[in-house]
Amino acid sequence: MAIQVIIQRKVKQGRQAKELVPLILQMRACAMYQPGYISGETLCDTEYPGNCLVVSRWETVEDWNNWVRSQERAEIDHNIEILTGEKSEYHIYSPMTP
Repeated sequence: MAIQVIIQRKVKQGRQAKELVPLILQMRACAMYQPGYISGETLCDTEYPGNCLVVSRWETVEDWNNWVRSQERAEIDHNIEILTGEKSEYHIYSPMTP
């Protein structure tokens, strides 16, 4: 059953946001080649543009865990956290079933 991963980030507008976009695009480009990756998008709060979410969809939690533990992803994520000065928050959601 597919899962969704929500990644929350705080981003200062201006130069920081402009430098962040290429890193997020690089991360998504790499994720697209990972087993189990379905889709992803990046959203910014319309009222508070510094609050950003990345929503990605994966076939299984195991697929996500393999990606999140990969060296390739760790390097890009490290650069994102250096840029933002904060740790990203991760939440994994699965469909609600009766």
